[in-house]
Amino acid sequence: CYGKLLRNLPRGMLRRGRKIYYRHTVPANAQRLLNRLEIWRSLRTDSLAVALRRLPGVVARIEMEIEHARAMAGLPVDATLIRPLKDDPIAYSIPMPVASMAVERVQPDTPLTLAEAYRNYIDDPTRAWTINTREAYETSRKLALAVIGETVPIASISRAHCRDMLDLLRFLPANAVKLFPKLSPREAAERARLRGDIKIISAANANSLMTNMSSFLNWAVNEELLLRNPARGLRLPDPINKRDKRLPFDGEQLHAIFNAPLYRGCLDGGRGYNQVGNQRPRNARFWVPLIALFTGARLGEICQLDTTDIRTIDGVECIVVSLRSLVGSTDKQLKTTASDRLIPVHPILINCGLLHFAQAKREAGEKKLFDDIETGSTGSRPVAFSKWFTQFLRASGAKRSRTSFHSFRHNFRDELRAARTDHDISLLLGGWTTGSSRSAVHDNYGSGHRVTVLNEAVRKLAFEQVDVEHLVL
Repeated sequence: CYGKLLRNLPRGMLRRGRKIYYRHTVPANAQRLLNRLEIWRSLRTDSLAVALRRLPGVVARIEMEIEHARAMAGLPVDATLIRPLKDDPIAYSIPMPVASMAVERVQPDTPLTLAEAYRNYIDDPTRAWTINTREAYETSRKLALAVIGETVPIASISRAHCRDMLDLLRFLPANAVKLFPKLSPREAAERARLRGDIKIISAANANSLMTNMSSFLNWAVNEELLLRNPARGLRLPDPINKRDKRLPFDGEQLHAIFNAPLYRGCLDGGRGYNQVGNQRPRNARFWVPLIALFTGARLGEICQLDTTDIRTIDGVECIVVSLRSLVGSTDKQLKTTASDRLIPVHPILINCGLLHFAQAKREAGEKKLFDDIETGSTGSRPVAFSKWFTQFLRASGAKRSRTSFHSFRHNFRDELRAARTDHDISLLLGGWTTGSSRSAVHDNYGSGHRVTVLNEAVRKLAFEQVDVEHLVL
């Protein structure tokens, strides 16, 4: 990947573009001092004859740098290599430590461990991770340390280590920490393998954990801690087609959801949401599922809405999904750049009173539209709401295999198909992106579809599978 090696070039010399380079492998006892495995130097020529004349001087200067690093660390050095000769260029002279060259060895050079490297990766300030992403990588980190070992040198991580981790994931129980708090992941997986009646994690979850591990190893390669990624390409075969991993809610489920006591009359909007009563609270639990169905918005996008994110744009009432905030909110996050979009409010949501709800929130001086969603133990509103919604599905009798809150998004996509909505408009409304449509050059021209065009598309969505007339004000 560094360039094409010419057959007539000596060992260590490579051509990259039109220039010839020299690649010097750093000795193992100096790799951590220099924080690199190799040192590259350009010979500043495309002529092999000139490169060969310049090579000895370049090699000497590299060896001088290595010995200087060892000297600064208090390690024994080869004085012949580190002392510049009289005819060496001044530009390449390196300042020496004041102490004598015969400094006693202070401490042995210890390799960076897997635990140390993984912690550096998690704490890398160049990575802007969401709370959920960081939590996922923390889970992968803990698993890798438990399986491979915290004190294993990062430079010694091999393909065998990664295959061992993949084999363990084949039998790792779902919620292993809760089910077997006193067992290690390896012991829990072995128990599940022997018993055969314990629910194990899906192939998709196992592959997600391996992908996170592979991302860490890619980082280690970039940081010159590893020569190559030993986890590359390691995955379990997934028997479930990607299209079938999440299904839309069917008509029976939608009826059960929007005819539950929460929508027909409940005891209260708190713990009594599933008990029949005369209260019809219009809180986050009431609005979030409705908005998800009629807009296709993601749970995180809905939970982070400001009161000003429902406003009139070019004469059309819209829900604005964006990082930008008119009230100074700092908790907004988007999954992709395509997630930044306008979604015209469906007439059914208007009839149910969403605009009045947002207006009342603004008049009360509130910043967040759904500030009543508790953050829970994770500190994340979407995670806390998702856990509640899972309980709600079970209580309302709408719980089915491969359906969850995200199923509303699938329902919305099916409505777009049923209405024969233009493909580009469908992508814009849902905040979807594909490898081709968003990367084509012509997509970078213009400012996108007008809001009125998007509104026309939304108004054609019939949602015949669900009846919410009892929610209209």
